[in-house]
Amino acid sequence: METRIALIGIIVEDINATEKLNSILHEYGEYIIGRMGIPYREKKISVISIVVDATNDVISSLSGKLGMIKGINVKTMYSKSGK
Repeated sequence: METRIALIGIIVEDINATEKLNSILHEYGEYIIGRMGIPYREKKISVISIVVDATNDVISSLSGKLGMIKGINVKTMYSKSGK
């Protein structure tokens, strides 16, 4: 099955949401090829970038689960092809 590269941008506005966030990311760990987190203490938020290599269904599932967490904003950008 063909996979695609996607970048998932996450803004954490509620620190209490990080336990659920990390649990979901651990669940999809086999698809994650990179992760970068930046705490922005002055604004009391964190910005996280996740790069995944997975099928469209897996990426959509991950993004959907993350998007349902209260206190987190998620946007996903897909590569044009799997190459």
